[in-house]
Amino acid sequence: MSGTDTAEKRAIVIGSGFGGLALAIRLQASGIPTIILESRDKPGGRAYVWEQDGFKFDAGPTVLTVPQVVDDLFTAGGKHREDYIQFEPLTPFYRLIWPDGTEFDYVGDEAQLEAAINEFSPEDIEGYRKFREYSAAVYAEGYEKLAHVPFLNIWSMVKAAPNLVQLQAYRSVYSKVASFIKNEKLRQVFSYHTLLVGGNPFTTSSIYTLIHTLELKFGVHFPRGGTGALVAALVKLFEDLGGSIRLNAAVDEIITENNCVTGVKLQSGEFIASHFVGSNADVVYTYKHLLRETAPAKPAAKKLERNDHSMSLFLVYFGIEGEYENLAHHSILFGPRYKELLKDIFDRGELADDFSLYLHSPSVSDDSLAPPGHSTHYVLAPVPHLGKGKVDWETAGPLLRDRILQSLEDRVMPGLRKRIVSSRIFTPPDFETSLNAHLGSAFSLQPTLLQSAWFRVHNRDKAIKGLYFVGAGTHPGAGIPGVINSAQATAGLMEEDWSKT
Repeated sequence: MSGTDTAEKRAIVIGSGFGGLALAIRLQASGIPTIILESRDKPGGRAYVWEQDGFKFDAGPTVLTVPQVVDDLFTAGGKHREDYIQFEPLTPFYRLIWPDGTEFDYVGDEAQLEAAINEFSPEDIEGYRKFREYSAAVYAEGYEKLAHVPFLNIWSMVKAAPNLVQLQAYRSVYSKVASFIKNEKLRQVFSYHTLLVGGNPFTTSSIYTLIHTLELKFGVHFPRGGTGALVAALVKLFEDLGGSIRLNAAVDEIITENNCVTGVKLQSGEFIASHFVGSNADVVYTYKHLLRETAPAKPAAKKLERNDHSMSLFLVYFGIEGEYENLAHHSILFGPRYKELLKDIFDRGELADDFSLYLHSPSVSDDSLAPPGHSTHYVLAPVPHLGKGKVDWETAGPLLRDRILQSLEDRVMPGLRKRIVSSRIFTPPDFETSLNAHLGSAFSLQPTLLQSAWFRVHNRDKAIKGLYFVGAGTHPGAGIPGVINSAQATAGLMEEDWSKT
């Protein structure tokens, strides 16, 4: 198309992460012709798949809770998810391991979970039950009522505020957990989940304790074939509905006229006309770069840059000969420090000598992700984003990789380093360059109270007509259920506006 073309009746979605795919599916299913523009050679965004030496490495999200939000996408399109991809429930959800060798299997069966708690701290059983009740109340208020609802004005926040205040949403997750549970290790068990959505347990709103109820209610699942297989299933659904996805189609600019979206210009120079553009790109990148010639975007970008952004991640992907029979699918390996390590990451911006690790071992559940006789793994450590402290990652990256692999070898994978046949690392600068993530943040804005709901980027921009947002930077936040719920909120707004044209 040339720049003289008038905007055809179609919507454009920038980016094919889970949020972008979910938005495009909902739009297409509602009868709005939709095209997805993806800058990389594969769809998925943060859920990209590395294929190397016969191994398949899921690059990003690996924890699937609330599979119903995925099922709903297929239902919206008149399809059945089971015809596209299979989900396998996992048990344990996670295996938590401390430096002294203590282990805790986090499971969905309440009797088993209480038995595990009893082994750690019998006096905390009643406290845990009260925490579980609290989490269920927060879930009912914060997830069932608000997760898929757009917060477009301050009054929507004011309306929700009394119930949020009653639930003490102003307190942190850790603080609220600690009010019920005395044992420090159990406090870590029931507070670390915020790190899975980019939040510090000591500053993230206690609303996020609802994750415990989400997991108990819906379980933790694994898509057969890996997270990449789920991406492929959603792409197929979208195309089956008549949608179109273009890869290697990096958007250079969202074009506006009189603060109204008229289309997008690709880095190739091609112009694609549309008055409806939903961005699944990083929110700061969208305002600062994609809307660089649009006046209202400049103050929006500056405001967002002043916000608190999530930590980054350091990841090591590795394929090995054989497998370790006693590994769980997901393992959390705590370091010797908890609160102080998080201060180093979120506040001080220090790359500490110690670390906590998340180990993903999908071959435990699916041996198709590695060549015969081998297994696939990745391990990540939360680290400061690029705006906190100065780390030379070209030097620090290989050193940190070696220390992490040594730690895994010492704690859970004896003889590991001799068995590695394929590996690669992904650093904070890679988040910035490959994903256009502001400061290399892995989860966009931190989920603090004053950066939640109405305080996050709105699903529909109030100053730029035809601009919409979906994904981690908008309500309700990061994580697969979060970004898919954001798509439901955004799609509803776009459908409403579409009907008026």
